[in-house]
Amino acid sequence: MESEHQPKLSPVRAFQVLHGGSVEPEETYTSLSEYHDYEPCLEFDDSELIQTAGLAPLPPELLDIPDDLIDRSTSDGTIEENFEEELARAPEVYAEIATCSLDYDCFSELSGSGLVEVVGDDEIGRRIIVVSACRLPPSKDLHPDILLRFLMFTLDKYVEQDYSVVYFHYGLTSKNKPPLSWLWKAYKAFDRKYKKNLKALYLVHPTNFIRIVWQMLRPAISVKFGRKMMYVNSLHELQQYLNLDKICIPEPVLEYDKLLQAKNPKAAARQTPERPEKLDQNDTKTPQKDSLSPPVTQQFGVSLQFIKENNANIVDSIPPVVRQCVEFLSQPDALETEGIFRRSANISVIKELQRACNRGEPISFRNDPHNAAVLLKTFLRDLEEPLMTFDLYDEILKFQTWSNRDKPRQVKILILERLPLDNYKLLKYIIQFLWKVQDRSCLNKMTSSNLAVVFGPNLSWPPNGQMSLQAIAPINSFTDFLLENQESIFII
Repeated sequence: MESEHQPKLSPVRAFQVLHGGSVEPEETYTSLSEYHDYEPCLEFDDSELIQTAGLAPLPPELLDIPDDLIDRSTSDGTIEENFEEELARAPEVYAEIATCSLDYDCFSELSGSGLVEVVGDDEIGRRIIVVSACRLPPSKDLHPDILLRFLMFTLDKYVEQDYSVVYFHYGLTSKNKPPLSWLWKAYKAFDRKYKKNLKALYLVHPTNFIRIVWQMLRPAISVKFGRKMMYVNSLHELQQYLNLDKICIPEPVLEYDKLLQAKNPKAAARQTPERPEKLDQNDTKTPQKDSLSPPVTQQFGVSLQFIKENNANIVDSIPPVVRQCVEFLSQPDALETEGIFRRSANISVIKELQRACNRGEPISFRNDPHNAAVLLKTFLRDLEEPLMTFDLYDEILKFQTWSNRDKPRQVKILILERLPLDNYKLLKYIIQFLWKVQDRSCLNKMTSSNLAVVFGPNLSWPPNGQMSLQAIAPINSFTDFLLENQESIFII
């Protein structure tokens, strides 16, 4: 008979016991940051989140529900389900979701909601995927399994290359919050294929709910995955990692961030205004670029016309840095590198290569094909205007609506008649090189469709710089068509 004095186990300890662990005295942690020794340092003292008498109430600005609902409901900041039972129960792994045949039309309503946005690459070539909780439909209108299917359907296009996820937590309420058990099922459904190339998961505006769920899930989540997660308390803090100009931030999130900064001016004052490397006069991201003329040797962050007019080493309209990257990558060992153009590189190395190039100095790829691959993508992404020009953007978005019979003619009109000559020559040079890459796809695993996914957003983007999820498919299809038909398109 169980002793009536036997101590009650916490959810975390219960999970460990159920999976064969011994019952040992639990240590007392005064802070979630101490409990997770690998978590980012929080900017506030979170010792109030765990106390013997329960959770201390949080101020309204740290909750994700309107002030007028706080007194009437606590569902958004508390754990409502029996989490011990959920963890102890053998989780359902959604194998049928990963193998079923789905297409874009299945999720047309969710795709148009802005819940998930793919916004191009960060500064070292990783695709950025944005998830906004405030755009999540009410739970009564969306079955959790459909949501999971949609997330997997979207990520499937990008998980073979390095990518990052930005999750805006503000806007998750009792009306649109998926069941807690769904989080566990989702973690199991996103197998190693999804987790391997995820480089960072930014949780923006985390709340009490997020931190407690993370504590309960921690025993079942690998330490390696846990280290990829970063708490980000404000948009200003997020800007230290990503260029916010290229991220589709929902208006409610912007307003909420302003509210937090207004209510906590001391924390806002402590934040660093810019990263140190952004203040480098030769950095392509320098905020002084608009007010100071770039050096004549600069190749990153300027126009093709500027490079042509100021660089004596340019040959046939091909910028020197592009020619150096392509010639290095055309070597057999580099050309056959598995995952070339999919993998990111060391950010400090890429920054130094950019600075050396902008100063007109010789550059060395350190015998690493990934450095040259990322530098080539970075050059295209940093052009003042995309290689396919803003004028052609809307036409490219119509690509999938053209019949197979009309596509060759329409594409030739865009490329041969409407693309400026310098742009045409550089596009031809790059596409013909990429044809060599895909010709070795049996070794490097980079087919024409894989290369299109990588290069499409770096060849065409809208004038505001923010590309919607709906625009990705036609741009990638257009790029794939260029690769497959390059011999008949590029005739000059």
